[in-house]
Formats: sequence, structure tokens, C-alpha cells
Amino acid sequence: MSVATPGEWQREVVRASDLRLLVPALVGWALLASTLTRPPTWRWAVCMLLAVGVGAGVATAVVRRAWWRGSWGRGVLLVVGVTLLLQVAGAGQHALRATGDLDTLTAARAVVVMEATVTSDPFTPAPRAGREPVVMLRASAHEVTGRGRTTAAHAPVAVHGSEALLAVRWHDRVRLRGRLGPAQPGASEVAVLRVSRVTVVDPAGRVAQVAEHLRAGLRRAVDPTPTDARGLLPGLVIGDTSRTPPDLTAAMQATGMTHLTAVSGSNIAVVGGMVLALCVLGGVRRRWRPVVVAVTIVGFVVLARPEPSVVRAAAMGLIGLLGVSRSRRRAGIPVLAGAIVVVLVVDPWMARSFGFALSALATLGLLLFTRPWGDAIATRLPPRLSLLGPAIAIPVAAQAMCAPLVVLLQGSVSIVGVLANLVAAPLVAPATIAGVSAAAVSVVADRPAELVAWLGALPTLGIARTARVMAEVPGGTMPWPDGARGALLLAGVTVLAVLSGRWLARVTLLRPLLALTVVALTVAVTMPTRIVTWPADGWRIVFCDVGQGDAAVIRTGPGRALVVDTGPDPPLVDGCLADLDVEVVDAVVLTHFHADHVEGLPGVLDDRTVGQVLSSPVADPAHQVGEVTDWTRARGIPLSALAAGDRLTFGDVTAEVWAPVRRIAAGSVPNNASVVLAVHLGAVDALLLGDVEREAAHDLLLRLRRDPVMAAVAQDLDVVKTPHHGSANLDAGLMAAVRAPVAVVSVGEGNDYGHPTAAHLTMMQRNGYAVHRTDQRGHIALVERDGRIEVVTER
Repeated sequence: MSVATPGEWQREVVRASDLRLLVPALVGWALLASTLTRPPTWRWAVCMLLAVGVGAGVATAVVRRAWWRGSWGRGVLLVVGVTLLLQVAGAGQHALRATGDLDTLTAARAVVVMEATVTSDPFTPAPRAGREPVVMLRASAHEVTGRGRTTAAHAPVAVHGSEALLAVRWHDRVRLRGRLGPAQPGASEVAVLRVSRVTVVDPAGRVAQVAEHLRAGLRRAVDPTPTDARGLLPGLVIGDTSRTPPDLTAAMQATGMTHLTAVSGSNIAVVGGMVLALCVLGGVRRRWRPVVVAVTIVGFVVLARPEPSVVRAAAMGLIGLLGVSRSRRRAGIPVLAGAIVVVLVVDPWMARSFGFALSALATLGLLLFTRPWGDAIATRLPPRLSLLGPAIAIPVAAQAMCAPLVVLLQGSVSIVGVLANLVAAPLVAPATIAGVSAAAVSVVADRPAELVAWLGALPTLGIARTARVMAEVPGGTMPWPDGARGALLLAGVTVLAVLSGRWLARVTLLRPLLALTVVALTVAVTMPTRIVTWPADGWRIVFCDVGQGDAAVIRTGPGRALVVDTGPDPPLVDGCLADLDVEVVDAVVLTHFHADHVEGLPGVLDDRTVGQVLSSPVADPAHQVGEVTDWTRARGIPLSALAAGDRLTFGDVTAEVWAPVRRIAAGSVPNNASVVLAVHLGAVDALLLGDVEREAAHDLLLRLRRDPVMAAVAQDLDVVKTPHHGSANLDAGLMAAVRAPVAVVSVGEGNDYGHPTAAHLTMMQRNGYAVHRTDQRGHIALVERDGRIEVVTER
């Protein structure tokens, strides 16, 4: 396994025998993930084919023993056998879920009474604009009554309802009354139950009560700490991110640090390693140390809730500790493969879980690369710093293994991710240890627990600061093709880098000038100069990247602008205006009163001179209307409504209001009351469509057909801000009538609405638009240079 030569670092070789079970596990996993959503007949046909393959392999082994004695023959049979096992588990899971009338009642969208066990904490996702917040949880159905029949059920369901669901606790047995509906395609749940009444039949048992008591104690302990620590420390310890500030969450996503706030194998490894070190220091006998560590990990699982993802993390963490152990690291890969198979047999739907995939891949990277890369780095460091070798290798190995999968989630590659995780890595262990200790101490008294929590708050604030600083590094995130194509491309680049890494290092040492030249050329080609020179000279209109919302800045003069919408987050729109050196805002136009268009208004009003605020004539929803009224009144800024036919003039900018003409009751009333602006500024003509939906868009199309002046403007547009962040609820006729060379989709990265939709993008491309998205390109500017119009993006 290991060969040591004088003057060289100990090189670890992974033999084919170590991968004997890993290859079948990965093949079986991939096939299971692809067949889980197939029709039952298709799945059973695959099982039959695999069973025939196993039978043929066994028969061949009996007849041709030489074939069986060879490692190739046994390897093939093992692949087919493990794949068959996982397929049978998946088919059996589907068969179990199909028992009873749940499927039939779901298809009929029937009103039912269901008894179920709650399998997750209630949570409230960010509400859609103009809609009441919905509380969600997951549950495992046991019995369902509907259409005069009561039948057994064995299936997970998603439960949606009012705030009454917040009183439900994990592992309560509840009786739910509501209407069934189909789940999202590919979801692990078989149905969605929209609840009208909930009753707790049997409260959770002692284990769940202990877990809730410890979790509540941790939350109380961190309450006196600063905001970032109060939100992030529970995330590091128990995966509770409910109080993490949104801007910190965005920064951690941009820097590839979100894995820190998910209960993963690293959390388990930290806790287990701490206890193991204490055992050594305390003189605990060697044979008792595994028992003590195992008991501690079981306790941690209770603290973080023994859901499937946490149990999986515990298994992966134990394997990780095994892998970094010098005495038994060879067992790590076979045990990892076995754990993958066992988890997928118990819960086949884990095959389609990104969390499971990231955890398994990170653990595999730890086993394959941490020791050899750590030793290689250590030999090139001064002796006093040699311990930094493994510390550097761990985040690099995790990033290399997980990066192709992360591309599927965010469509970009974090350039600073390795550095950010490297800086944060030494802070994770003390924060986690202090958080666990604070939860344990809270059982005795809150005041000592608060003192312990402060010890964890200090490294936690360092992690938060690292995320925020790294997120602001120019060019820190590189756009990358999303989907399977982007993942495969990045995987290929990663494999090439791993295989050629030693050769590249040798060339760099022997010819540093050549290496520096290649790096400089690569940076010049791959990193656009706009990253350094933003904002672009000669900008006329900028569509700000404000997340899931709209904000457009139209230049009316030096240091002056007309702002159309403000997005959902004051710091984001404030930062965009600051980058553009806008000190005076002639007017703010709020196309409608949804939060993703008006909540950022304080970021525009603060520390700037604002002439007036203009809005949609439809004052709905009332809550946001009240907020806007209060903000403008407090600063003495006039607020008035716009209507179709109004004309705005500021400097050389003119803007005509095309809509709304009337209140449209169909669809979303506020969306269909969006102010639509046709803007002319220098050589640039733009159409800003707000969030108009199909009804208002079609009304606008009919007016275009009747009004030759509007039709003439529509034929000469340079850019269209597409409606509603790329929603599929749009009018094809209008988008064809106002087609322009450029379409801008103002949309938030990783939003849970599915924006922009494939239908929206397809329609834009079919009509000849070149589509630019703020979630991929950041701020998007239209620049006028020598009478030509160019599109310049922040990244």
C-alpha cells in the first residue's frame, strides 16, 4: 500500500482491489437514479434483465471455473449483482408506496383525512410576491381515508398549510385533513397535501423531546451573540439556517461554503475527533475509545435530528475518520462503497439527492487524495509548517470532487472557493465544538451556555467575514455552462488537472517565467477586462443584479439617474448605484408594489437626493403600499401614481408610460398593473415590461396593433426587459411584436420559482433575442460608443 524511499514523501497507491466494491456501488447508484422515475413496467424489465445476467454469470462460473477465478469475471458479476440489488430495492419501494388508495385519491385531487408521522421540522420558504406565506413539512403517511374508504399507506407526502403547522414537532403522529394533489415530477414525495386542519394524535417520543430541548438550548445560548454568529453557529452545528442573514447566505453560496451549514460528515468527524483526542489525553484504554466515540456520535445525531441525511452524514463521518487514520486507511474506500449500497437499499430515493451525492463525493475525495496530497504539500513546506499539508489538501480534495456537481446547482464555478474554504477550515472545528458544548451545557443552565456560545461565536464571525470578503473579490465566480454538459466539462477539466498536476508543478519549478506567461495569457483570455473596469464608460442603462427582483438604472446626466424598481434587498441596489456613482435620482418608478420590486427602496433613498417616487395606480398589496408610503413620507419625498399616456423627461431621457390602462382582475392583479415604460435615451431604445402576465401583455399587444405610433417604437427597440423574471406566463404575440436584438432577464441565482423557465428562454431565442441573465452575468449595461450600442456585463 505504501512505499517509502529515502528523501521522498510517503506515496499512497490505490490498488484495483480497493475499488472492487466502489465501481459496482457507483454503477448501481447511477442506474438507480435514472430508473426511479420510470414507469413500473420499465423498472421491472430492468430487474429481469439484470437477474438474467446474474444467472448467466453464476452458470458461467460453474462451467468455466477459470473465468470465475479471474478478477475480471468476479468483478463483472459483482457489478451486475449490486446493480440488481439496488434495482429490486427501488422497485420494492415503489410497490410499497402504491399500496392502498393514496395514488388514486391523489389523481382525483380528493379531500382526505390522513394519519402520518412528521419527518421534518416545519419551515416557511420565502413567500412569492403578493401571496401569503405557506408553512411546509414532510410526513410519512400511515393511513388515508377518502371517498368512503380507509386504507393503509406507506409513502412520504409533502404537507402545505397555514401557520397552524408551526405547532407540529418532528416525529409527532398527526391527523391531517386536506386536499391531495400531485407532487412535482421527480420528487421523492408521492403527493402534496394542502391542509385545512391538523391534530396531534400522539406527541413525539423521548428521543425527539431530548433533541428539541437541546436544539432550543443552543438557540437560546447564541441569542446574545452578533447577528452573523446567531444565524450561522446553529447552522454549523445542527444545520439550522433559519436565522442566517440572507446576504450572508448569498455570500456563502458565491464562495462555495454552503456545505458548512449542512450537517455533513465533516461535522461528525470534528466531534468524533474531539472526543477521540480527549480519550487519548484522559488515558482511556484503546479498546474503549471506539465505544466512547460511537456513543458521542449517536448523541450528536440525536441533537441534529436522526433524519436520513443526518444518519448518512454520521456514516460518512465515521468513514472519513477511518480514511485519515494511517493504520487502517485502506479500509476506507470499501467501507464507503458498502455504506453507499446500504443507504440506497434502505432509502432508494437518496440516489437522486444532491446532499447524498455531495457527501459521498467529498468523502471519496478525502479517502483518495487527502493523504497523498497532504504529504506532498508537507514535504515542500518548512518543517514547522508541515502540519498545514493535510489542512490544505482537505478543501482542495473536496472542491475537486464536488465541483462538477455544484455546477448543476448554481451554473458557475467559484474561483475563490478553495481559498475561502481553506481560510475558514481552521475555524470550523472550534466553532462546532463550542456549539455542541453550548447545547449540552444548556441542559444545566442558560448563563454558562451563553458563555460557551461566545467562544463559538468568535470563529463563526471569522467564517462569516471570510465569506463576505471573498464574495466581493472581482472575478471570484466564473460563469460556466449549466446542466449535464457543464458538469461533464468541469469533470473532464478536473481529471485533466489531477493527472497532469505533478508535471505542471515540475514545469513551474523549472521554468517559472514560462509558467507565469501562460497564467497571464490564460487570465487575459478567460477573465474579461470588464471585471476590472466596471462600470463601463458610456453606459446608458444598467440592469442591476439584485437577486430575484428588478432594478434598472437609466443615466440622465453625470451622477444622475432614473431608477425603475429597486429589487428586494436595499444593500444590493445601493451597491449598484454606488458602483455607478449615482448621487442624484431624478425619480424612482415602482412598476408595482410586490416586494421584489419595492423592498429595496430604502437603499435608493438613503444618502441620495431623490426627486420623486412614481408608482403603479393599483395600490395592491396593501402591506407593501404602506411601507412605500412610510418610507417616502419620512423623507419628505412626493409619491404619486402613473397611468398610460404619461410622459417623463429628465435630461436627454424620455420615457412614455404604455401601461396600465385599466385594472385587470384576471391573473395576478398587481403584476398585470405593472407600469410598462418605453424609454429613449441617446441612441438606445428600451422597453421595460415589469411583471405583466399573459392578460396584460395581450392587452398591450392589441393596443400596439391599434396605435401606429406605439407600433413604430416597437419596431426599433434595442433592448427588452422581459416580464416577470423569465416566467412562462407571457404572451407570445407581444414578444414577437416587440422583438429586439437584446433581451434582459432580471432574475435571482438559484431561485425556487424555476425562473427563467425553459419556455420563456425558448420563446426569446425563437424570436431572435440574444438573452442576457443577471443571475449568470451580474449587472448588465447597454453602452453607447461612437453611435454603436454594446452590451457589457459585470462578469
